[in-house]
Amino acid sequence: MSKVLKIKKAPRKRRLRKKGGPKSRKSLRSRLRINIKDPFGNVLVLKRALTGLIGLATYPGFNIVNKTKVEGAKHLLKLPKTNVLFISNHQTYYADVIVLYHIFCSVKWRFKNINFPLYLLVPRVNSYYIAAEETMKESGLLPKIFSYAGAVTVKRSWRYKGEQVKRGADFKAPEKIEKALGFGWVITFPQGTTSPKAPIQKGSASIIKALSLIHI
Repeated sequence: MSKVLKIKKAPRKRRLRKKGGPKSRKSLRSRLRINIKDPFGNVLVLKRALTGLIGLATYPGFNIVNKTKVEGAKHLLKLPKTNVLFISNHQTYYADVIVLYHIFCSVKWRFKNINFPLYLLVPRVNSYYIAAEETMKESGLLPKIFSYAGAVTVKRSWRYKGEQVKRGADFKAPEKIEKALGFGWVITFPQGTTSPKAPIQKGSASIIKALSLIHI
C-alpha cells in the first residue's frame, strides 16, 4: 500500500425540484433510513459486537506480543465507503483478515495505526472477506462466528477440504461479491489457499474486469 491513490469525485449537476414533491420526500426517507441488517441478513448490532470482541481478543497478539507496523494507512482515508477490493497474500487462515479488520476499524476513527484500541468501541461493520465455504461452515463454532463478522463464502472449483478437486464453478459467487462490494470493502485472496507458491486463480481478475471498482 505504498502507492498513493488520488480519488476525485466527479462534479454533480444540480437539479431543481419542487419543495414537498414526491421525489424530495423519497430522498428524505432514504437519507433517514437506518440499516438494521447487512445485504446478507446479518444483524449489524450483533455483527458490530462480534467484530469488537474478536478485535479485543486479538489486539494483544498484534500490538503487544508482536508489534504490527502499519504503513500507508493515510491512503485508506481517501477511499470511498463502497466498491473497494483489497487483494492480499494468504499466509494464515484468519490472521491476515483480522489484522486488516483492525486497520479498517482504526481508519474509520481517522487513526493511521492500530496503537489505540479505542476504534474497537464502535468498529467498522461494512467490511467483508472472501473465504472457502467448507472452511467457514464445516469447521466448528469459531469459524462460524468469524463468518458472521463478514465472510462471503464461495465454493472453490479446484480445492475441497485440503485436496485438489475438479468441479463446476460457483455461479452464485459473483453475485455475493458484488452485493458485498455495494455495501463496503471486500478482501480477496487470489491464491485461494494458504499453501506456499500456490498459483493465482482467475477469480479476482474476473471481478475487477466485470465490476467498476477500486482495487488495492
